[in-house]
Amino acid sequence: MKKLVLIGGGHSHAIALKQLGINPLSNVELTLITDVIQTPYSGMLPGYIAGFYSFNQCHINLQSLAQFAQAKLYIDSAIGLDLEKNLVICKNNSTIPFDILSIDIGSIPTTLTIPGAIKYTIPVKPISQFLQYWDQLIEKIKQNPQEKIRLAIVGGGAGGVELAFNIHSHLTQIYQQFNQPLNQLELHLIHSGNRLLSERNSDLSRKVKTILANRNINVHLNQTVSNIDQNQVKIIRCTSGLTLECDRIFLVTQASASPWVQKTGISTDERGFILVNNYLQSISHPQVFAAGDIATMVNYPRPKAGVFAVRQGQPLFENLKRSSQEKPLKSFIPQKEFLTLIGTGDQKAIASKGWFNIGPNSLFWRWKDYIDQKFIKQFKGIISSLLKI
Repeated sequence: MKKLVLIGGGHSHAIALKQLGINPLSNVELTLITDVIQTPYSGMLPGYIAGFYSFNQCHINLQSLAQFAQAKLYIDSAIGLDLEKNLVICKNNSTIPFDILSIDIGSIPTTLTIPGAIKYTIPVKPISQFLQYWDQLIEKIKQNPQEKIRLAIVGGGAGGVELAFNIHSHLTQIYQQFNQPLNQLELHLIHSGNRLLSERNSDLSRKVKTILANRNINVHLNQTVSNIDQNQVKIIRCTSGLTLECDRIFLVTQASASPWVQKTGISTDERGFILVNNYLQSISHPQVFAAGDIATMVNYPRPKAGVFAVRQGQPLFENLKRSSQEKPLKSFIPQKEFLTLIGTGDQKAIASKGWFNIGPNSLFWRWKDYIDQKFIKQFKGIISSLLKI
């Protein structure tokens, strides 16, 4: 019997587990290693930050999903691999052997180049850890709504911009609820580039910057953070001489891989992401597959975005199945252009693809909400069916 081990409960693995439950593989022992039981769906994270979704609405229960797929479940963190003996090295459990391995552990923000960032900032990824910090902050503000709070977001890509919109939206709602002035919130968005959303077209950048300005969100462009320190408050220092005092700092910088991955000897790119071929298979170790943010397709490099992780789920399942059956693998080519729906925190969204962008308006938010709810409901249905058994 072959041992198929999945590390991580990312979007690709969630889809693969669902398919493995629907289409069980004969003569395969399935194992899932994950450090969280509830895995968040990144598409609904901004809506959760804004207060539009509850925790349960935007999380997938991996314990139920593993049960559906008849997989052994280890609530643990992988910290290494022995690729000669085909073993996963875990933090708390003994080593776990595999014949076929798949890795979908997402990414983390790059922090090593900013002194003090690891100690004094809150990375947005892993998302599950960030949400714990966020929930604690919301409760703190509700208990003391009269206190002014200063927040900073480092990183002006799509993630940072959307986070700024939705933080502003939720905290504004709280201040209105407690009849407090809206200037209780001081929110800064710091970006090293000369325009926000530099990966998208310049018209979208200008539009987003205007909306942020209209909401009194302070945008700092061409600012490279050189140091983060703490005295009585946290202090951000930039190479330009700009200094900001903040109570909380959220990090949404360029993605990087978990450090342990590079130490395994598997082939990676310069940021530590696993290099895979058109089959989502490691180019150096054919018994290993990878998908989602942790993987970089050699022939089709794409941005680290949830849309690609979702699209990789079905082809990953197909090739894990084929590999277990020793059949030829099936090539996967990701789309080049992809639609981005950027929520502006007020139940409106901007639609952007290539040179095209339109909005914000409520129609696009309803469209985004429909897409996200449809994705998450496929897993809620599995949980419901298990409860009936």
